[in-house]
Amino acid sequence: MARPQRLIELLAALQAHPQTTAPDLAAELGVSVRTVLRDIHDLVATGIPVVTERGRYGGVSLLPGDQVDLSRLTTTEADLLRTVGLDLDRARQLGGESAARSALGKLDRARRSGGESAARSKPGKLDRERRVVNSSPLSLADVVTVDNRPWFTDDPPAVDVAALADALRTGHRLTLRYRRSGTDRVHHLTVDPYGLLSRGGRWYLIADELGIPRMFALARVSGWEALDEPRRLREGADLASVARQLGEKLERRDEVIVTAHLARDRLDLARRILGTRLREITDLDDGRVSLTVAYEETAGVRQLLQFGEHIEIVAPEPARRLVRDLAQRLMDVHHLIERDGS
Repeated sequence: MARPQRLIELLAALQAHPQTTAPDLAAELGVSVRTVLRDIHDLVATGIPVVTERGRYGGVSLLPGDQVDLSRLTTTEADLLRTVGLDLDRARQLGGESAARSALGKLDRARRSGGESAARSKPGKLDRERRVVNSSPLSLADVVTVDNRPWFTDDPPAVDVAALADALRTGHRLTLRYRRSGTDRVHHLTVDPYGLLSRGGRWYLIADELGIPRMFALARVSGWEALDEPRRLREGADLASVARQLGEKLERRDEVIVTAHLARDRLDLARRILGTRLREITDLDDGRVSLTVAYEETAGVRQLLQFGEHIEIVAPEPARRLVRDLAQRLMDVHHLIERDGS
Protein backbone atom coordinates (compact mmCIF):
# COMPACT_ATOMS: atom_id res chain seq x y z
CA MET A 1 0.00 0.00 0.00
CA ALA A 2 1.39 3.42 -0.96
CA ARG A 3 2.07 5.79 1.91
CA PRO A 4 -0.54 8.48 1.00
CA GLN A 5 -3.28 5.86 0.84
CA ARG A 6 -1.98 4.33 4.06
CA LEU A 7 -2.48 7.64 5.93
CA ILE A 8 -6.16 7.62 4.99
CA GLU A 9 -6.49 3.94 5.91
CA LEU A 10 -4.77 4.65 9.24
CA LEU A 11 -7.23 7.44 10.00
CA ALA A 12 -10.15 5.17 9.09
CA ALA A 13 -8.76 2.40 11.31
CA LEU A 14 -8.47 4.81 14.26
CA GLN A 15 -12.11 5.80 13.78
CA ALA A 16 -13.20 2.16 13.61
CA HIS A 17 -11.27 1.20 16.78
CA PRO A 18 -11.74 3.70 19.62
CA GLN A 19 -8.78 2.14 21.44
CA THR A 20 -6.11 0.12 19.63
CA THR A 21 -2.36 -0.40 19.64
CA ALA A 22 0.46 0.38 17.23
CA PRO A 23 1.19 -3.37 16.67
CA ASP A 24 -2.48 -3.99 15.87
CA LEU A 25 -2.52 -1.07 13.41
CA ALA A 26 0.71 -2.32 11.85
CA ALA A 27 -0.80 -5.77 11.35
CA GLU A 28 -3.98 -4.34 9.83
CA LEU A 29 -2.08 -2.09 7.41
CA GLY A 30 0.67 -4.60 6.64
CA VAL A 31 3.57 -2.36 7.73
CA SER A 32 6.01 -2.14 10.63
CA VAL A 33 5.22 -0.59 14.02
CA ARG A 34 7.88 2.04 13.33
CA THR A 35 6.07 3.03 10.11
CA VAL A 36 2.76 3.34 11.97
CA LEU A 37 4.33 5.61 14.59
CA ARG A 38 5.88 7.78 11.88
CA ASP A 39 2.51 8.08 10.14
CA ILE A 40 0.84 9.01 13.43
CA HIS A 41 3.34 11.85 13.88
CA ASP A 42 2.43 13.13 10.39
CA LEU A 43 -1.29 13.08 11.22
CA VAL A 44 -0.63 14.99 14.44
CA ALA A 45 1.39 17.57 12.49
CA THR A 46 -1.68 18.35 10.34
CA GLY A 47 -3.85 18.88 13.40
CA ILE A 48 -5.46 15.43 13.70
CA PRO A 49 -5.56 14.74 17.47
CA VAL A 50 -4.10 11.25 17.71
CA VAL A 51 -3.12 10.28 21.25
CA THR A 52 -0.63 7.60 22.24
CA GLU A 53 -0.40 6.29 25.80
CA ARG A 54 2.22 3.97 27.23
CA GLY A 55 1.63 1.18 29.70
CA ARG A 56 -0.42 -1.99 30.03
CA TYR A 57 -3.71 -0.23 29.30
CA GLY A 58 -2.29 2.27 26.85
CA GLY A 59 -2.66 2.41 23.09
CA VAL A 60 -3.48 4.71 20.20
CA SER A 61 -6.73 6.62 19.80
CA LEU A 62 -8.40 9.77 18.54
CA LEU A 63 -9.44 12.20 21.25
CA PRO A 64 -13.15 11.76 22.14
CA GLY A 65 -15.33 14.22 20.26
CA ASP A 66 -12.68 14.71 17.58
CA GLN A 67 -13.79 12.04 15.12
CA VAL A 68 -13.19 13.02 11.49
CA ASP A 69 -15.96 12.16 9.04
CA LEU A 70 -14.19 10.93 5.90
CA SER A 71 -17.57 10.70 4.16
CA ARG A 72 -17.60 14.51 4.00
CA LEU A 73 -14.79 14.39 1.44
CA THR A 74 -15.74 14.54 -2.23
CA THR A 75 -14.54 11.77 -4.53
CA THR A 76 -11.85 14.08 -5.95
CA GLU A 77 -10.66 15.12 -2.49
CA ALA A 78 -10.45 11.55 -1.22
CA ASP A 79 -8.70 10.43 -4.41
CA LEU A 80 -6.06 13.16 -4.04
CA LEU A 81 -5.41 12.35 -0.38
CA ARG A 82 -4.97 8.68 -1.25
CA THR A 83 -2.58 9.63 -4.06
CA VAL A 84 -0.38 12.36 -2.58
CA GLY A 85 -1.31 12.21 1.10
CA LEU A 86 -0.49 15.46 2.89
CA ASP A 87 1.92 16.73 0.21
CA LEU A 88 0.44 19.93 -1.25
CA ASP A 89 3.38 20.36 -3.65
CA ARG A 90 2.54 17.05 -5.33
CA ALA A 91 -1.15 17.98 -5.40
CA ARG A 92 -0.26 21.29 -7.10
CA GLN A 93 1.74 19.49 -9.80
CA LEU A 94 -1.25 17.24 -10.46
CA GLY A 95 -3.55 20.25 -10.79
CA GLY A 96 -5.40 19.46 -7.57
CA GLU A 97 -4.05 21.91 -4.98
CA SER A 98 -7.46 23.50 -4.29
CA ALA A 99 -9.09 20.09 -3.77
CA ALA A 100 -6.25 18.98 -1.49
CA ARG A 101 -6.49 22.17 0.58
CA SER A 102 -10.27 21.74 0.77
CA ALA A 103 -9.85 18.17 2.02
CA LEU A 104 -7.33 19.18 4.67
CA GLY A 105 -9.57 22.06 5.67
CA LYS A 106 -12.52 19.71 6.18
CA LEU A 107 -10.40 17.42 8.32
CA ASP A 108 -9.22 20.36 10.41
CA ARG A 109 -12.72 21.87 10.77
CA ALA A 110 -14.11 18.52 11.90
CA ARG A 111 -11.32 18.26 14.43
CA ARG A 112 -11.84 21.78 15.78
CA SER A 113 -15.63 21.47 15.99
CA GLY A 114 -15.22 18.26 17.94
CA GLY A 115 -12.74 19.96 20.23
CA GLU A 116 -15.11 22.87 20.86
CA SER A 117 -17.91 20.43 21.80
CA ALA A 118 -15.63 18.69 24.25
CA ALA A 119 -14.57 22.04 25.73
CA ARG A 120 -18.21 22.92 26.45
CA SER A 121 -18.79 19.67 28.30
CA LYS A 122 -18.23 19.17 32.01
CA PRO A 123 -14.53 19.25 32.95
CA GLY A 124 -13.19 15.83 33.76
CA LYS A 125 -10.15 13.61 33.48
CA LEU A 126 -9.70 14.41 29.77
CA ASP A 127 -9.54 18.17 30.47
CA ARG A 128 -6.93 17.60 33.17
CA GLU A 129 -4.91 15.45 30.78
CA ARG A 130 -5.11 18.16 28.10
CA ARG A 131 -3.84 20.77 30.58
CA VAL A 132 -0.91 18.47 31.34
CA VAL A 133 -0.19 18.03 27.64
CA ASN A 134 -0.25 21.81 27.10
CA SER A 135 2.41 22.24 29.77
CA SER A 136 4.61 19.48 28.36
CA PRO A 137 7.71 20.01 26.18
CA LEU A 138 7.32 20.85 22.49
CA SER A 139 5.89 18.12 20.29
CA LEU A 140 7.97 16.23 17.75
CA ALA A 141 6.21 18.16 14.97
CA ASP A 142 7.49 21.42 16.51
CA VAL A 143 11.13 20.37 16.32
CA VAL A 144 11.31 18.09 13.26
CA THR A 145 10.54 18.91 9.63
CA VAL A 146 10.66 16.57 6.65
CA ASP A 147 11.46 17.72 3.10
CA ASN A 148 11.47 15.04 0.39
CA ARG A 149 12.95 17.29 -2.28
CA PRO A 150 16.45 16.31 -3.50
CA TRP A 151 19.54 18.41 -2.89
CA PHE A 152 21.40 20.32 -5.61
CA THR A 153 18.83 19.63 -8.34
CA ASP A 154 16.17 21.65 -10.09
CA ASP A 155 14.73 19.25 -12.62
CA PRO A 156 11.05 20.17 -13.14
CA PRO A 157 8.81 18.20 -15.50
CA ALA A 158 8.89 19.47 -19.09
CA VAL A 159 5.20 18.60 -19.61
CA ASP A 160 1.94 19.22 -17.74
CA VAL A 161 1.83 16.42 -15.14
CA ALA A 162 -1.89 16.90 -14.46
CA ALA A 163 -2.80 16.66 -18.15
CA LEU A 164 -0.66 13.56 -18.56
CA ALA A 165 -2.31 11.96 -15.52
CA ASP A 166 -5.73 12.59 -17.08
CA ALA A 167 -4.61 10.95 -20.32
CA LEU A 168 -3.28 7.92 -18.45
CA ARG A 169 -6.67 7.39 -16.83
CA THR A 170 -8.16 6.60 -20.25
CA GLY A 171 -6.01 3.45 -20.41
CA HIS A 172 -4.67 4.23 -23.89
CA ARG A 173 -1.21 3.84 -25.41
CA LEU A 174 1.01 6.91 -25.79
CA THR A 175 3.55 8.26 -28.21
CA LEU A 176 6.38 10.15 -26.52
CA ARG A 177 8.92 12.67 -27.72
CA TYR A 178 11.76 11.68 -25.43
CA ARG A 179 15.41 12.67 -25.09
CA ARG A 180 17.58 9.96 -23.62
CA SER A 181 20.07 10.90 -20.91
CA GLY A 182 23.31 12.38 -22.20
CA THR A 183 22.07 13.08 -25.75
CA ASP A 184 20.36 15.95 -27.59
CA ARG A 185 18.45 13.74 -30.01
CA VAL A 186 14.70 13.40 -29.50
CA HIS A 187 13.21 9.93 -30.12
CA HIS A 188 9.57 9.18 -30.97
CA LEU A 189 8.47 6.18 -28.92
CA THR A 190 5.23 4.24 -28.60
CA VAL A 191 4.70 3.00 -25.05
CA ASP A 192 2.14 1.13 -22.95
CA PRO A 193 1.89 3.19 -19.75
CA TYR A 194 1.28 1.94 -16.22
CA GLY A 195 1.27 5.38 -14.61
CA LEU A 196 3.33 8.09 -12.93
CA LEU A 197 5.91 7.75 -10.16
CA SER A 198 7.13 10.61 -7.97
CA ARG A 199 10.47 9.78 -6.40
CA GLY A 200 13.26 11.92 -4.99
CA GLY A 201 11.50 15.12 -6.05
CA ARG A 202 11.19 14.03 -9.70
CA TRP A 203 8.36 12.67 -11.82
CA TYR A 204 8.69 9.56 -14.00
CA LEU A 205 6.41 7.79 -16.45
CA ILE A 206 6.45 4.01 -15.89
CA ALA A 207 5.69 2.21 -19.15
CA ASP A 208 6.55 -0.77 -21.33
CA GLU A 209 8.44 -0.08 -24.54
CA LEU A 210 8.28 -3.09 -26.87
CA GLY A 211 7.23 -5.17 -23.87
CA ILE A 212 10.22 -4.07 -21.74
CA PRO A 213 9.55 -2.03 -18.56
CA ARG A 214 11.16 1.39 -18.54
CA MET A 215 11.24 4.57 -16.47
CA PHE A 216 10.98 7.84 -18.45
CA ALA A 217 11.99 11.07 -16.67
CA LEU A 218 9.33 13.70 -17.37
CA ALA A 219 12.08 16.33 -17.40
CA ARG A 220 13.16 14.81 -20.73
CA VAL A 221 9.68 14.25 -22.21
CA SER A 222 9.10 17.18 -24.58
CA GLY A 223 5.64 16.03 -25.66
CA TRP A 224 3.15 13.18 -25.82
CA GLU A 225 -0.02 12.10 -27.57
CA ALA A 226 -2.65 9.55 -26.55
CA LEU A 227 -3.38 6.98 -29.24
CA ASP A 228 -6.82 5.67 -30.09
CA GLU A 229 -6.02 2.15 -28.92
CA PRO A 230 -5.92 0.52 -25.47
CA ARG A 231 -2.62 -0.04 -23.69
CA ARG A 232 -1.18 -3.56 -23.76
CA LEU A 233 0.20 -4.49 -20.36
CA ARG A 234 2.04 -7.66 -19.42
CA GLU A 235 -0.07 -10.16 -17.50
CA GLY A 236 0.16 -9.72 -13.73
CA ALA A 237 2.05 -6.41 -13.97
CA ASP A 238 0.79 -3.18 -12.40
CA LEU A 239 2.18 0.27 -11.59
CA ALA A 240 3.39 -0.55 -8.06
CA SER A 241 5.15 -3.80 -8.98
CA VAL A 242 6.82 -2.43 -12.13
CA ALA A 243 7.98 0.75 -10.35
CA ARG A 244 9.43 -1.36 -7.53
CA GLN A 245 11.17 -3.65 -10.03
CA LEU A 246 12.73 -0.72 -11.90
CA GLY A 247 13.81 0.97 -8.66
CA GLU A 248 15.52 -2.17 -7.40
CA LYS A 249 17.27 -2.64 -10.74
CA LEU A 250 18.47 0.97 -10.67
CA GLU A 251 19.97 0.57 -7.20
CA ARG A 252 21.66 -2.75 -8.10
CA ARG A 253 23.44 -1.50 -11.22
CA ASP A 254 27.12 -2.33 -10.83
CA GLU A 255 28.53 -3.36 -14.22
CA VAL A 256 31.59 -1.10 -13.75
CA ILE A 257 33.23 -0.77 -10.34
CA VAL A 258 35.49 2.27 -9.99
CA THR A 259 38.07 2.68 -7.23
CA ALA A 260 39.14 6.23 -6.40
CA HIS A 261 41.14 8.03 -3.71
CA LEU A 262 39.45 11.14 -2.31
CA ALA A 263 40.52 13.82 0.17
CA ARG A 264 38.90 12.93 3.50
CA ASP A 265 37.38 16.41 3.92
CA ARG A 266 35.32 15.81 0.75
CA LEU A 267 33.77 12.59 2.01
CA ASP A 268 30.49 14.12 3.25
CA LEU A 269 30.00 15.78 -0.14
CA ALA A 270 30.73 12.47 -1.87
CA ARG A 271 28.06 10.70 0.21
CA ARG A 272 25.44 13.28 -0.82
CA ILE A 273 26.36 13.32 -4.51
CA LEU A 274 27.02 9.61 -5.08
CA GLY A 275 24.19 8.19 -2.97
CA THR A 276 23.65 4.46 -3.53
CA ARG A 277 26.46 4.36 -6.11
CA LEU A 278 28.93 4.62 -3.22
CA ARG A 279 29.50 1.01 -2.16
CA GLU A 280 32.55 1.04 0.13
CA ILE A 281 34.78 3.51 2.02
CA THR A 282 38.24 2.66 3.41
CA ASP A 283 40.56 4.97 5.35
CA LEU A 284 44.05 5.58 3.96
CA ASP A 285 47.09 6.85 5.87
CA ASP A 286 47.70 9.98 3.78
CA GLY A 287 44.60 12.03 4.64
CA ARG A 288 42.51 10.39 1.94
CA VAL A 289 39.90 7.66 1.74
CA SER A 290 39.48 4.92 -0.85
CA LEU A 291 36.04 4.82 -2.47
CA THR A 292 34.35 2.03 -4.41
CA VAL A 293 31.73 3.47 -6.78
CA ALA A 294 29.37 1.54 -9.10
CA TYR A 295 28.32 2.70 -12.59
CA GLU A 296 26.39 1.14 -15.44
CA GLU A 297 29.19 1.99 -17.84
CA THR A 298 32.68 3.47 -17.83
CA ALA A 299 31.37 6.85 -19.01
CA GLY A 300 29.68 7.27 -15.62
CA VAL A 301 33.09 8.14 -14.17
CA ARG A 302 32.55 11.64 -15.57
CA GLN A 303 30.52 12.31 -12.43
CA LEU A 304 33.72 12.19 -10.37
CA LEU A 305 35.30 15.07 -12.28
CA GLN A 306 33.38 17.52 -10.09
CA PHE A 307 35.75 16.66 -7.23
CA GLY A 308 38.56 18.19 -9.27
CA GLU A 309 42.05 17.93 -7.84
CA HIS A 310 40.73 16.28 -4.67
CA ILE A 311 40.20 12.89 -6.35
CA GLU A 312 42.36 10.32 -8.14
CA ILE A 313 40.85 7.49 -10.21
CA VAL A 314 42.80 4.31 -9.39
CA ALA A 315 40.98 1.58 -11.33
CA PRO A 316 39.91 0.24 -13.76
CA GLU A 317 42.36 1.43 -16.41
CA PRO A 318 39.65 2.41 -18.96
CA ALA A 319 38.18 4.77 -16.34
CA ARG A 320 41.62 6.29 -15.62
CA ARG A 321 42.22 6.73 -19.35
CA LEU A 322 38.82 8.39 -19.86
CA VAL A 323 39.44 10.90 -17.06
CA ARG A 324 42.92 11.61 -18.41
CA ASP A 325 41.53 12.23 -21.91
CA LEU A 326 38.77 14.48 -20.56
CA ALA A 327 41.29 16.47 -18.53
CA GLN A 328 43.45 16.91 -21.65
CA ARG A 329 40.47 18.16 -23.64
CA LEU A 330 39.67 20.67 -20.90
CA MET A 331 43.26 21.91 -21.02
CA ASP A 332 43.10 22.21 -24.82
CA VAL A 333 39.81 24.11 -24.74
CA HIS A 334 41.02 26.56 -22.11
CA HIS A 335 44.33 27.00 -23.89
CA LEU A 336 42.45 27.97 -27.07
CA ILE A 337 40.26 30.42 -25.15
CA GLU A 338 43.32 31.98 -23.57
CA ARG A 339 45.13 32.21 -26.93
CA ASP A 340 42.12 33.68 -28.76
CA GLY A 341 41.57 36.21 -26.02
CA SER A 342 45.14 37.46 -26.09
